[in-house]
Amino acid sequence: MVEEEPGQDPKSSPDARLDRLEERLSKVQRQEDARIGKAQPADANEQLGQRVLATLIGGIVGGTLIGWALDRLLGTWPLLFISLMVLGTASGFWSIIKMSNANGKKDR
Repeated sequence: MVEEEPGQDPKSSPDARLDRLEERLSKVQRQEDARIGKAQPADANEQLGQRVLATLIGGIVGGTLIGWALDRLLGTWPLLFISLMVLGTASGFWSIIKMSNANGKKDR
C-alpha cells in the first residue's frame, strides 16, 4: 500500500525517504519563517555587539544618575554630576577594552 503513493520511489530505503522529507520540511519552515518575518537567532558577533553597547550605555547612565542623585542630596551641583558622568564613561570604555582583550585571547 505504501509503495502505491505518488512521489515515492519503491526502490529507495525508508531512511532515504525520511531524509528527503526532513529536507522538504526544513525548506518549508525556512520559507514560512521568512514569510512571517521571524528573526533568526543572533550570532556570536551580534551578541558581543549588544553586550558592548549595553556596557557603554550602562556606565554612562549609571554614573550620571548616581552623580545627579548625590549632587541633589549634598547640594554640590554640578560637581559630582560631571565627575561621575566622566568616571562612568571611562569605566564603560575600560570594560569594553577588557572584553575585546578577552575575546582576542579566546580566538587564538
